[in-house]
This record gives sequence, C-alpha cells and structure tokens, in this order.
Amino acid sequence: MASESGQSELVDVADGVLAWVQTDGTWWLNNAGALHHDGAVLVVDTCASERRTRAFLDAVAGATDGASPRWAVNTHHHGDHAYGNALLPASTVLVGHTRMRDGLREDFIFDACPPYWSPTPQWGAIDAIRLPDLTIDEDCTIFLGDLAVEVRHPGFAAHTDGDVVVFIPDRHTLFAGDLLFNGLTPMLLMGSLDGARRSLEWISSLGAEHVVPGHGPVIGAAELDRVLDDHDRYFRFIATTAAENWANGCTPLEAAQRCQLGEFAALPDSERLVLNLHKAYADLQGSAVDLRAAMADAVLFNGGPLHTSL
Repeated sequence: MASESGQSELVDVADGVLAWVQTDGTWWLNNAGALHHDGAVLVVDTCASERRTRAFLDAVAGATDGASPRWAVNTHHHGDHAYGNALLPASTVLVGHTRMRDGLREDFIFDACPPYWSPTPQWGAIDAIRLPDLTIDEDCTIFLGDLAVEVRHPGFAAHTDGDVVVFIPDRHTLFAGDLLFNGLTPMLLMGSLDGARRSLEWISSLGAEHVVPGHGPVIGAAELDRVLDDHDRYFRFIATTAAENWANGCTPLEAAQRCQLGEFAALPDSERLVLNLHKAYADLQGSAVDLRAAMADAVLFNGGPLHTSL
C-alpha cells in the first residue's frame, strides 16, 4: 500500500515480512520494515522525522491488526534510521549494537542541524533521541512465537562501526540496513572501506532470497549478485582513487574534483564521493575521519547544500 504522500510504500516481502520503502531513497529517505508472527510485531528501524515515522508506524499497525511493536531493532545509528525511535511505544524493547548506541548518543546533527542540506531537515515533534534499551556486541536471536529473527553483526566496521542486519532464515529475508544501497551512491564515512567490501561476501553467504536495502528498491534473489557486484566495483574505484591521489598529495576534495565518476556518475547522491574519499584517506593515514570537514567539502563539491526531500 502507498502512503498518502505517494512517496512511501509498505511492501509485502514474504509471509509476515513488510518493507517500508521511501522513494527516491536519497538523503534522509531510508527504508524500514516490520515482522509479524503469532500476534507479535518487531520493527526494523524507524525514519528521520515525525511525519514519516508516524506514516510508517500507522501503515504497520494497519497491516497487523493494530498490534503494538514488542521489539524494535536499529541497524545502525544514523538519524534517518533512528530519530523516529522516540515515537515507538514506551513498552517496545529497542535493540542495537553497543557501538550503535554510542554513536547515536554522540549524534551532532539532531539538536542543531548543520547547514549541509537544503531544505534543512525538519524532525517535527521529536523532542529527544531515544537510545536502545538492549545492546549486543555480536549476534542474538529474537523469537516471535516460533519464528527466529536473527540480529547479526558482521564482526567488523563497514557502513558504521555498529552495523547489524536482521535475518529471518525461515522467510529467506534479510534487512541489510545501509550495508546496501540499491541504485544509489553508497556511503561509508563513519565505517571502513575494507570492511564495506568484506561485508558484501558476508551478505552473500547468508543465502537470502529477499533483501531490503537501507535505501532503494527491495532486491530479489536474481538481482542480488548484480547489486553486490555494483557495490564492489564502486568500493574498488574509491580505493584506487584515494590511493593514487593521496600519494600525489591531493586532498580528498581535490581528488574528487579531479576524478571522473564514469559508470557511477548517474547514481543519486554522487557527492558522497567526497565523503567516501575522506574515509579512505583516513584509513590510509590510520587516523580518525573529520566528519565536519568531510561534510563541508561535500557541500563545496556539490556547489551548495545537498538536496533533501525530507
């Protein structure tokens, strides 16, 4: 079913598995989802704003006879997947990786959004960030009746240092969070270039037939290899571009301005090239990435604030 705005859709992925797909999936427009089985509901991620999170939760309630979510899982700490946590019922147990909770607690965007985007994102009536109630360091399994829902950490940093996926073996379905962007430019500013590449093989090993990416359309079994290969080529492009330009003394912004995106030029949010190069440079130097400097450079590269439809 489509939302009233026509920009979001609740998609039946498998028996009892729903994906909330927000088009066009660019800045701040994430995917979320829900599982319902034996009278219990588990939510995967929320959205960035009050309006969009309420639309998501209302759609899930309509599809599950109004059942209140017993559990919720955050795949990582970025606000597009987590600011809406505050609108979950107080009785919902919110689960995330330990480092995901740390990252959300240290968020510097929610209270005073920097001028990186236009229009400036509006969170609505979300007064404070809600952090996970329960944290994990590796994996755990949540049971909805007899349905096993596996919350898995890849064992290394990838999109962030606290990523988890939600895998439902009996439904052959995976919520991949931002380890995958289907048809959009990936981002790994707060993660690891090497880990992002390693995560692709890890995802493939799960054998999922239905994959809900963090952004973009749901991925079927026939498409998954293509999506994984697209990511791998992009990550190799970032690694090569960073290594060559770092050796030549160029800054990440200069490297981005000099390089040709080629096959990746048409991907939405292509300015993430700058952010990814900042991270690749930091990895090469063995240093922490300067998030604010990276975002400022992305705005310069873009010729102005990054577009958002939030």
